[in-house]
Amino acid sequence: MDHLVTSRRLFNGLLLGTAFGALLPTSQALANPQPGGTLTITTTPEPAIITNALSSAPTTAELATKIFDGLLEYDLELKPKPSLAESWTISPDGKTITFKLRQGVTWHDGKPFTSADVQFALMEVVKKFHPRGQGNLGPVQSIDTPDAHTAVFNLAHPYPPLMMGLSSLESPIVPRHIYEGTDFRNNPAVNAPIGTGPFKFARWEKGNFIQLDKNENYWRPGRPYLDRLIIRFIADSATRAAGIERGEIDVATFGTINPVEMRRLETLPHLAIAKGGYEAIAPVMMLELNVQKPPFDDKRVRLAVAYALDRNFITRAIWHGFGKPAVGPISSFMKGNGAFTDQNILRFDVRDRLDIANRLLDEAGLKRGANGMRVKIFHDPAPFGEDWRRMGEYIKQALARVGIDVELRNRDYPSFVRLVHNEYDFNMTSTWSIGMADPTLGVQRQTWSRTINRAVPFGNVSQYRNPEVDTLWEAAQTEIDPTKRNQIFHKLQELLVADSPIIWLMEMDLVAVQNKRVKDLITSPLGLRGGLYETWIQR
Repeated sequence: MDHLVTSRRLFNGLLLGTAFGALLPTSQALANPQPGGTLTITTTPEPAIITNALSSAPTTAELATKIFDGLLEYDLELKPKPSLAESWTISPDGKTITFKLRQGVTWHDGKPFTSADVQFALMEVVKKFHPRGQGNLGPVQSIDTPDAHTAVFNLAHPYPPLMMGLSSLESPIVPRHIYEGTDFRNNPAVNAPIGTGPFKFARWEKGNFIQLDKNENYWRPGRPYLDRLIIRFIADSATRAAGIERGEIDVATFGTINPVEMRRLETLPHLAIAKGGYEAIAPVMMLELNVQKPPFDDKRVRLAVAYALDRNFITRAIWHGFGKPAVGPISSFMKGNGAFTDQNILRFDVRDRLDIANRLLDEAGLKRGANGMRVKIFHDPAPFGEDWRRMGEYIKQALARVGIDVELRNRDYPSFVRLVHNEYDFNMTSTWSIGMADPTLGVQRQTWSRTINRAVPFGNVSQYRNPEVDTLWEAAQTEIDPTKRNQIFHKLQELLVADSPIIWLMEMDLVAVQNKRVKDLITSPLGLRGGLYETWIQR
């Protein structure tokens, strides 16, 4: 049966028993890619760890997806294609998926890759420790390994999103022989990782750079083209911009350079904006509110904040048009599959929004004091660069207009994760979320009560519990009729925006600035979070 036809049927939830065939070419390269060279990327902040089975932090993902492979990858139309799995068969009832694994693959330390690694990585590590592990692998009850190159997934029920969550970004395969019997989170290999991917970890000079070298034994013949990746950590945005302008840096990830400066740099003849590569990520910027503490335990206060903020101003003036105002938790990138809706969703961009915000705060019993303020809150901007702090300054000014006194707490990245995500010591925090190509995989974790977990950052940090929302998320996990499933997602958007445990601000364009000598930087819907094994430098 035709590969693409089969993929479409799978995405439509029919879950036919179908085998997928040979590896499709991924390169969109120009003629005669030139092997060799070093690609220098600047990103921020410096990650706390570089094994993404434990973290979904953006910079962790950017690094780890070069070191680890997943069972699958995805083409630019979001259809699955082979990676460590060469082919797969889905049973007629959708509850058994058999993956045939690639033979001759070795870990970076020379040990053979087998089905035992798949079983261990997914069941013992990713499902337990990755912030989206429950969403990606929730109904997978067990993985059988009848031989070294076969992995059989046993599901409690058919699960349409599963085949969209098996990339190196979401479900990295880590080596059993390195981690089994250890405290995974404290194993030294977490920050000196061993994978099967196109690049090998070489060294980490803290505060300066991480070096990844070409995997000479990579299972894709002739890949990667690059000899080395250098990921540099530079504290100052202006210095990062000067570095890429002078050609000392080849790629600057989104957030490393002020957006207005990005607009200037893209006019230079040797630089360009690397568009695309976030279709499968569907990123949304948001404010997470601690609904277990006053004042955000009161829905009226949450809604008042949502009305007080001007999403158009945030998009235009702070992020200089690299995105568009968000409607709710699900990105309009998902419009094509029907999951997104803007119908029957509470809108906050109304003409009398400030009057509504003030009325809601009055109704919540928060009267203005002599200084004009009603209540004081702490806001922890995401430690992802200067622009997040600038947005924090805007939020402080905007909320002061309705009587909410905001104190900004700008923290370094480790402190931010510990205090906000592990200790829940916050009122409001900014961040951005990966929605993925299916809401169950990326969006669910924000508001599903089962993802409240102090030990796993970037889950349901708002600690939001709503039985009706839980029921809907769980229904979407098992519903295989695409029309009915999208109706569930539409209802979720309606309920969540009306309750606003999170304030969704902007759908982000995760564009990078690149030197034009870099070729084939974006060859997958994961963009810079792909393996970069097709990327090369013209010399």
